This record gives sequence, structure tokens and C-alpha cells, in this order.
Amino acid sequence: MTMSTQNQARSAAAVVVGSRAVRMLHSSRGSGREISDSTPSVSHGKTTRYYGKSLKQIAGRVGLYAAVALICIYSFFPIYWMILSSLRSPEKLFLDSSLVFWPPDLSSYKSLLQLTNYPANFVNSVMMAMATIAVATTLSSFIAYGATRLRFRGKTTLVASMLFAYMFPPLMLVIPMSALFRIAGLADSLWGLLIAHLAISLPLAVWLLWGFFKSMPFDLEEAAMVDGCSQFGAFIKVVLPLSAPGLITVGIFSFLLSWADYVFALILIMSDDRKTLPVGLASMLGAQDLRWGEILAGATLIALPLFVIFMFCYRYFVAGLTAGALKG
Repeated sequence: MTMSTQNQARSAAAVVVGSRAVRMLHSSRGSGREISDSTPSVSHGKTTRYYGKSLKQIAGRVGLYAAVALICIYSFFPIYWMILSSLRSPEKLFLDSSLVFWPPDLSSYKSLLQLTNYPANFVNSVMMAMATIAVATTLSSFIAYGATRLRFRGKTTLVASMLFAYMFPPLMLVIPMSALFRIAGLADSLWGLLIAHLAISLPLAVWLLWGFFKSMPFDLEEAAMVDGCSQFGAFIKVVLPLSAPGLITVGIFSFLLSWADYVFALILIMSDDRKTLPVGLASMLGAQDLRWGEILAGATLIALPLFVIFMFCYRYFVAGLTAGALKG
């Protein structure tokens, strides 16, 4: 092969390699265009998914707020209607359907004080509620503390069995209680009514405080006893202050159970001067002429202390229930 032929072959090979390189360069540029062209579609897809998620979140929040609003209206509207009706005149009680009670009419409240022994019934209810709070809180503290610190078999079953009383209707409990109180000389007595209220409030109080004391480390009491306190002093100075949310919760529960009790007070108390508010108000239902204005006014006065307690103590109440549930 001559030199010129070799040079021509090399030139042809160079041309082929160059054309291949040019095609590869064009193909890579084309794929780059395709990638660059597809980038806006990818970002558009991400934006669509983002707005889709935000719309779902907004719809979920709107649904949640709507459900909460419906529950609040369902719960509080009957109470508002009770207060509203108590501030209307008896002539407009069933004729006026407005949701505004201005100007208020206090004739139902004045008639309630004239027809019933409301002041005496109010004093009896307050005495029973305060006594139930004091005794139930004190006894449940000692019982729950002893159940957590003393070692004996079956103490968990014993504490759980104290809640068996809530499995029965109050009417099934009050009938044997009435027979026992007559034998013991406590019939038609506020002391007997106090014992009945403790029978329904003390088991729940012990169960709530048991959850607090059970999870409280004994090292705190040992540190107090090393500093010179007795075990009783450590219980008073260390355990009880740390259990304040639970004690407040027990007090609120005891107040509610005693203040709103009707069955026990109806059967155990016969004298008019010893009746509580629910029983005194229910005595107006037996008449042929039902005075709905006075009944609604009395129900509003009964519910008023509950509203005050809810406004000032609901944070402690919720904290006590939550802490007791987590610790128990």
C-alpha cells in the first residue's frame, strides 16, 4: 500500500469518527433539552400536590371546627334556653320565641322565694356539699395512701372493687340504706344523708388518688424523713402538696355528686326544713298547676354554682383527670 493510500484511509477514518462525535453531541444536547423541557412539568406537579394537601388540611380544620361548634350548641343551648325562660314573664313563657331576654323579668324568682322554702333548702345543700368535700377528700387521701404504701395481697383488687357501687342504680342502694338508717336512728337526718353521699363519692375519690400516690416515688418521702420528718409529716408536707390537682378533682367530683343528688335526699329526708334544693324544687312538680317559670328559675339557681366552679376550676379539673389517668 502506498503512502497516499494510507493517508486517504486515515482521513476517511477521521471523518467517520468526527461524524460520530457530532451525532453524539447532538443527541446529548437533545436529551438535555428534553430534561430541561420536562422540569416545568415536574415543578407544576409538586405545586399541584402542595395545594392539594393544603386544601385537604383546610377542609379538615373546617370540619373539625364545625363539629366542635355543633357539640357546643347542642350542649349549651338547653342551658341558655333555661336561663332565658326563667327571665321571662309567665305570660310570655311559651309565646315568646326570641333568643334575647332583655329587659329581664324577675317575677319567677320572686314567686319561687315566696312559694318554697328556698333559703333553708339552699343552706342544707351547701352544708351537705361542703361536708362531703371535706370528709371524702380527707378519708380518700388516707385510704389511697395506705393502699399504695402498705404491702398486702389483693390491694389492687380491693381498690378496684370499690367502684362496684357505680354498677348499680342509686335506687337499689338507697332502699337498703334507708332500712339500716332507721335501725341506727339516722332516718330523716342530715347525718344519714351525708353517709349516703360519702358512699357514692368516696370510692371514686380513692380510685383517683390511688393513681397519684401509686406513681409518686418513695424517695421523696425518704428524703423528708432523713431531714427529721415522720412518715405522717412527709405525707402532709410532701405527698399532699404534690397531689394538689388530684385533691381538687376529688373535691369537684364530691361537690357535684352531693349538690345534684336527688334520689338519696328524696327517700332519706322527710322533713321540709331538711330538704335539699333538688327535692325542694321537685315538690313543685306535684301540683296540678305546674309553674314552669318558678321551676326554671329554681333550676337556674341550682346550676349557678356549677357554672362558677366550671369557670374557675376547670383547668385544675382537667389537669387532675389527665394526671391521674397517666399516672394510674
